[in-house]
Amino acid sequence: GTFKESSRKSRNTSRTIRSHTARLPDSPVLCATGGAHTRWPSRGPPAEVLPPDETPDAEYPIVLTTGRLLEHWHTGSMTRRSSVLDALEPEPEVHMAPETLQGLQVEPGTLVRVVTRRGEIELAARIDPKLPSGLIFVPFCFYEAPANYLTNPALDPYGKIPELKFSAARIEVPATAAE
Repeated sequence: GTFKESSRKSRNTSRTIRSHTARLPDSPVLCATGGAHTRWPSRGPPAEVLPPDETPDAEYPIVLTTGRLLEHWHTGSMTRRSSVLDALEPEPEVHMAPETLQGLQVEPGTLVRVVTRRGEIELAARIDPKLPSGLIFVPFCFYEAPANYLTNPALDPYGKIPELKFSAARIEVPATAAE
């Protein structure tokens, strides 16, 4: 069967999408809804979890991760041209847990500096109660605060993918913001 057939079949019956060999009982499960499926468990090689190349320490005690915002994709080259989307997320902000913001003794919106071993950027502090303490998030769509300058270029030894989602960082409050 084709993927289209298996998708249609999944909507009508088992709610499970299988690979293009959907008619075979040993076909791998691509997506399952409604709990674990034991009839045809997914198969694949076990993954060896490797530690990050760079871990937090006394000088850089926080984990920096980067990513997208709902309103802006990638570098923002298209979405930041949209007045509607840019009005929703107009400026770069570092998202952090309430405890992290309180530890800095600054208010949301205060200009802070995010520093890693590769560089630094300044942007406004933003409270995000969904983030755990010790983790900060910087979207990479703002040319005014290029988050990817801060990320770790170390490569995964197997996939050769750069480790862009885990970097040791610290937050500083510039003297002008502290006054």
